[in-house]
Amino acid sequence: MKKRGNFLFIEKNDDVYTLSMTPELQDDIGTVGFVEYMHGDTLNVDDSILNIEASKTVIDVASPLAGKIVERNEAAINEPILLSSAKTEENWVVKLTDVDEEAFNQLEEA
Repeated sequence: MKKRGNFLFIEKNDDVYTLSMTPELQDDIGTVGFVEYMHGDTLNVDDSILNIEASKTVIDVASPLAGKIVERNEAAINEPILLSSAKTEENWVVKLTDVDEEAFNQLEEA
């Protein structure tokens, strides 16, 4: 099941929620040149996940869900352009667990 919120796609697989960039967000910010993840392993709604410097802007990407970060796209730190990719296996941002399923269900359908 895939939802969207804060210009991110959120895909649920079992108990893992993968947040990735939407094409709209990618178009709005341009080519990604620098990525810096925020510290900490838990997120609340609207907490900053990462800071992106791109060709059109600098932006903090906020989480549409609260949860525990179980994985970050570490490859994007060394190769930020991955977040500009159309491939979801490359443009994902974080993977979360301990997400309130009701909050996920309230998000817009993708």
